[in-house]
Amino acid sequence: MLAQRTLKSLTRAVGVGLHSGQRVELTLRPAQPDTGIVFRRIDLPEPVDIPVSTLAVTDTRMASTISSGNARVHTVEHLMSACAGLGVDNLYVDITAEEVPILDGSSASFVFLLQSAGIALQNAPKRFIRVKAPIEVRQGDGAQAKWARLEPYHGFKLRFEIDFAHPAVDSTGQCVEFDLGTGNYSRDIARARTFGFTKDVEMMRSSGLALGGGLDNAIVMDDYKVLNADGLRYDDEFVKHKILDAMGDLYLVGKPLLAAYSAFRSGHALNNLLLRELESRPEAWEIVTFDNERQAPTGFAQPVRAW
Repeated sequence: MLAQRTLKSLTRAVGVGLHSGQRVELTLRPAQPDTGIVFRRIDLPEPVDIPVSTLAVTDTRMASTISSGNARVHTVEHLMSACAGLGVDNLYVDITAEEVPILDGSSASFVFLLQSAGIALQNAPKRFIRVKAPIEVRQGDGAQAKWARLEPYHGFKLRFEIDFAHPAVDSTGQCVEFDLGTGNYSRDIARARTFGFTKDVEMMRSSGLALGGGLDNAIVMDDYKVLNADGLRYDDEFVKHKILDAMGDLYLVGKPLLAAYSAFRSGHALNNLLLRELESRPEAWEIVTFDNERQAPTGFAQPVRAW
């Protein structure tokens, strides 16, 4: 049986929110089979649980935000991406503010936290959403066009293309394909940082956003170049971060997908629209498990790989 996974022990981190600038404490705890990933706002008078789901996503401006009633958690995609990359099914995320800490701007710190706690196999079958028919969403026309698509695939792979028309971005790779079965998430994707432009940062800060952002947790560019003294971690770090984000956004569906995802200039909003379109078409997907690990797609049956 291909089994569900949780943590062996709890692990903690402290940081600041990218947009709020607030100090936040994060505790990752093991959870029972079929719990899914549940964010818990423990700073409220009465703690509120927010299980991840497609419909729990209530805001996609600058990040993915999930809510339950008046309780919300912003910027969940990097932690969700780490969970997707390492195959973690069940987890409680205790949080003391309304935004996940940005840490270094990638998912590498979350990968480290999860692997430090250890991954435990559980006595329950891992459940996948297998895509049976193509699903696509599109927005805009001409130069403004963007789209995202899911197609049947025995595994999980992502192909992303960006188009920023900026000298620093144009000089790097702008199209990447990553297959979870043949690649190594921790090595190939997890270290890619979020990025922004100085002109946008100034505008966002005037609107009360990006208050916790800086050169230690983002790639920052002026009109011509990357301002970070150490440069890029990957030659194609910009588009790899979009893959990282997409993995986190798609894992908000609540189960790992068996599908090929491809996108052009997509973002948090379009990724969530894609999931909503998928869920609205029950004939296009099914829930599957694997009694025999050898029948499972490459990359899901192996133990979690370290760096």
